[in-house]
Amino acid sequence: MHYIRKAADRGHANFGWLDSFHSFSFGQYYDPKHMGFSVLRVINDDTVDPGYGFGAHSHDNMEIISYVTKGSIAHKDSLGNQFTIPAGDVQRMSAGTGIMHSEFNASDTQALKFLQIWIQPNQRDLAPNYAQTTIVQTDVLTPLVTPTGADQSLSIQADVSIHRLHLPAQQSLVLSRESSRMTYLHIVEGSVLLDNEVFNEGDGIGVHQAQSIRLIAQDELVALWFDLPADN
Repeated sequence: MHYIRKAADRGHANFGWLDSFHSFSFGQYYDPKHMGFSVLRVINDDTVDPGYGFGAHSHDNMEIISYVTKGSIAHKDSLGNQFTIPAGDVQRMSAGTGIMHSEFNASDTQALKFLQIWIQPNQRDLAPNYAQTTIVQTDVLTPLVTPTGADQSLSIQADVSIHRLHLPAQQSLVLSRESSRMTYLHIVEGSVLLDNEVFNEGDGIGVHQAQSIRLIAQDELVALWFDLPADN
């Protein structure tokens, strides 16, 4: 049995300047049936109005990834980093023992849209660290984050890999990995057929210990594929 998280069933918070959908429990949204999948703890689908953002706040012992799909983020942190993250870039913060940071929409005219992803680290209380990169995303599967930083991806303090998946309409793909692993697929754009069910933008599908799954893009598909350790 797959773990299925439909977009329409996600938690939702609208603060006027921020419209956020939570795949898993986050902030004031709590559902004990949706606390995460393996070490994947948060996927927030955030839209931020021009000129607004998240003021300085702290995190610790969490791997935080931002995947920007529209606009750009203005980032500052207590390590002295001050960068802009445009659409197509990937940002990773290893919060470790603690990091203060802020994220704002870098534009006064254009909305910002990004996915905020939290992953539990495989070791606590490490030194905090920041990285971002522009990744040329032209293949069917493009690594964004990996444990070792392979193939120009960003490294992460967790046994997790995140790939961007891109399929033209009607193209199929078999995702394979060890049967002891778990898979989570988050649909960013488009729709896909999996096990005779169609999944659309914002939907998530988790698969427990199956060696392969076959996808058929119903129209042009962009998704994030998480390769995750099995639950303890």
